Amino acid sequence: MRIAFVSPNREQLPDPVPPLGVLYMMSAAGDGHEKTLIDLCFEDEPLAFLGRQLEAFAPDLVAIGMRNIQNADYSDTRTTLAYYDQIMQATREHCAAPVVMGGGGFSIVPAELMTRYDLDYGIVGEGEKAFAALVARIAGGSREVADIPNLMSRDGGPQQAGSRRHFLDLRASAPPDRSWIDPRYYEYSGVAPLQTKRGCVMRCEYCTYPMIEGREFRHRPTDVVADEWQDMLAHSPAIDHVFIVDSVFNLPDRQARELCEALISRGLQTPWTCYVNPVRFDQGLADVMARAGCAGVEIGADSGTDQGLARLQKGFNTADIREVSRACRQAGIKDCHSFVLGTRGDTLDDVERSLDFLEELDPFSAILMAYKDDREAVDGELAARMVAFRTQVLEAIGRRAKTRTRWAVPSLGLRFDPRIFSRLRKVGLRGPLWQYVQ
Repeated sequence: MRIAFVSPNREQLPDPVPPLGVLYMMSAAGDGHEKTLIDLCFEDEPLAFLGRQLEAFAPDLVAIGMRNIQNADYSDTRTTLAYYDQIMQATREHCAAPVVMGGGGFSIVPAELMTRYDLDYGIVGEGEKAFAALVARIAGGSREVADIPNLMSRDGGPQQAGSRRHFLDLRASAPPDRSWIDPRYYEYSGVAPLQTKRGCVMRCEYCTYPMIEGREFRHRPTDVVADEWQDMLAHSPAIDHVFIVDSVFNLPDRQARELCEALISRGLQTPWTCYVNPVRFDQGLADVMARAGCAGVEIGADSGTDQGLARLQKGFNTADIREVSRACRQAGIKDCHSFVLGTRGDTLDDVERSLDFLEELDPFSAILMAYKDDREAVDGELAARMVAFRTQVLEAIGRRAKTRTRWAVPSLGLRFDPRIFSRLRKVGLRGPLWQYVQ
């Protein structure tokens, strides 16, 4: 069976990101199939390139990943749906094979996207098991898929969305097939993504991670992660920074410490960055992370008021945010805090108090954004209600941020500019660029 995997994501701000989810699906398809990856990230004419590749390969199945339903460059949040309209049109024009779509963006509003794109199949949430089963059925000449968890089909109807979710035991799962990664990803930034676990037990009000990956942490074995880390570095000399893409690296803290100890014992000192949560983050963990090569952490603080954090169900308070910043500073780890202001229930006064808190916290770096609900992409009435308030939120942020040289406000173009990023890369700065803020 011939399977064409399509990665339409073209976002390159702040850096282009290898399509890790698609690479996991390429591994999940199993041996005995002919595969190709059509990566549109660096193509000047992506639709024409997609058409040529599909015609040349003549696949029996097309698998399309939707990484985000909104664009991911932060600078001008907008829907990706019109772009995927073009992707689907080009796919149908140049190929008669059935199409399956999956990914984080698709999983947020799967029923709407099944209808919009007239898809043959859709995978909601974690995809490996559903995709492997779908491939086996099609290869065997069957289109009967109603019993496959996580899978929607045109015949089965949109009511399948969200039913019978299945999540993998990651102890036996295959690593992503990195042999397909375009070397330009690493040549540009030096950053390689790596996943140590999936799922999240936190209850953040707006977050879609649990919908996609489940509400339990599922860890890959520490030695398997360390092997992948070591092999990745050995086969790609352009990699000089690793980004751990887990929703939260430090929960549970025992597994985080185990991986750090494994990296130390193997002498793997490539700098790395991760997302951390203020819950269960102490000085001992910060110190072992630093010894293992951790150069920076990104913290989704979101609000600078205890009331705002409670509304968002973050599970921590402002004192916890202060503590994680202090522990990182003590260990020599740079901390970058992201604030998403203007969430449901926020007033302009709440926004101002959060900015007061950030000024007092004074972290190494901060990224500030105005909240945009993912459902605005398919709900015009909701989008219209949010626009005016979002404008006021950004005005309040902008007044404070102009004089704060370590605050970035992507949607206002403050310290978030592709021309600046390009110049920094050309002079040899590698890894996440916020770590070079002065």
